[in-house]
Amino acid sequence: MKLQLLHGDKVIWAIFFMLCIVSVVEVSSAASYLVLKEGSFAKPIIQQAIFVLMAIVTAWLLHLLPCRIYKAVMIFGNLICVPLLAYALLNGQMLNNGARWVSFFGLFNFQPSELSKGVLVITAAAIIASSLKTNKKGDGEISKGAFYSIVGITCLHCGLIVSQNFSTAAIIFLAINSMFIFFRPPRKAMMKLYGFLAIIFAVAVMVISLLPKDPNAAIYQNSYMQRVTTWRSRVSSDKKIVMTPDPKDFEVTDGNRQVVNARIAVARSHGTGVLPGRSIQRDYLSAAYSDFIFAIVAEELGLAGCLLVIVLYLWLLYRCGRIATQSSRIFPAAVAMGFGMMVVGQAMINMAVAVGLGPVTGQPLPLISKGGTSTIITGAYIGIILSASRAIRRKDLQDTQVITEAPNAITAEEFTKE
Repeated sequence: MKLQLLHGDKVIWAIFFMLCIVSVVEVSSAASYLVLKEGSFAKPIIQQAIFVLMAIVTAWLLHLLPCRIYKAVMIFGNLICVPLLAYALLNGQMLNNGARWVSFFGLFNFQPSELSKGVLVITAAAIIASSLKTNKKGDGEISKGAFYSIVGITCLHCGLIVSQNFSTAAIIFLAINSMFIFFRPPRKAMMKLYGFLAIIFAVAVMVISLLPKDPNAAIYQNSYMQRVTTWRSRVSSDKKIVMTPDPKDFEVTDGNRQVVNARIAVARSHGTGVLPGRSIQRDYLSAAYSDFIFAIVAEELGLAGCLLVIVLYLWLLYRCGRIATQSSRIFPAAVAMGFGMMVVGQAMINMAVAVGLGPVTGQPLPLISKGGTSTIITGAYIGIILSASRAIRRKDLQDTQVITEAPNAITAEEFTKE
């Protein structure tokens, strides 16, 4: 019997391995600050290689489990994740003016929001699988109650995240709701709920825009309000568009240092790249090895490297879509599509920020940015996607085996019916 170590979609395995290779190469090149901090050239590289290896092992272990087992996450995951999110909000470690991190017995730190992503995808997939029915037009449609349940649980998680990390809450909310493109709820229920949420959002934007302009105002001294100053700067109308730019707008300050150096990194590539290890902006760009690693990819690998990374993520989403469309089982299809949208959506936002097409969000590039628990958890997401593809392939093989062993059984049965 032939021993097969890798099951599931082989293309997704290939994409996963290629992203891991890009991660080790680019983090090794972009980690000059960490090399100086650690006093060792090899230590940051070895650390990232270990995290990537752990992500691969995690993906391999999880892809061996039957996909149906993950339905248990809907209950136990929420019972664990919601208290962790509340603890992170109330007593989490401060990083970049946000209480996002939880210490696990002092051994390592992790972000409960990363765990929340996976729990919500599986929760939504389980609810969809249990409620999807065929409507009068013959299309699959989930019930109104299931739709409200999914959005309600999502809003609970996002509500605990949003005050400290708006971008993560937005990614989670949009990724979960994008699943409704493939598994549609009743139209009237969607219009009512999204209309209500839009009104709440509009009121929140109006209230934030009326807050004091001074970031040192007393209202912002509360730890739960520190991120609001950033939100206000993005929704307020303080800045006016003028035909003659102010020379001060081109000065490099603490507020625009990351954006300016990221754009310089992209410009230095001249389209062809300066080759790995020859980046200059890695020494000036803070978080070059995490949030802005795509700018270093652009500087070193040029347009070809950027396109390669973009194609890998889009190809991953395409394969997840193939899994969803080929599956006769709803739960694996919803799981694959949900995790695909989550990973690729975050990747697109990170790359847009790195090239100046969006505001700075602090989102890492999945599987490529330097990370510990975030890299491992993303590996877990890939493993669950592969488990879903494995379940679908096993079902196809079983159907093929039945037809092969008894090709005339169904036909004979049909013709002998009275």
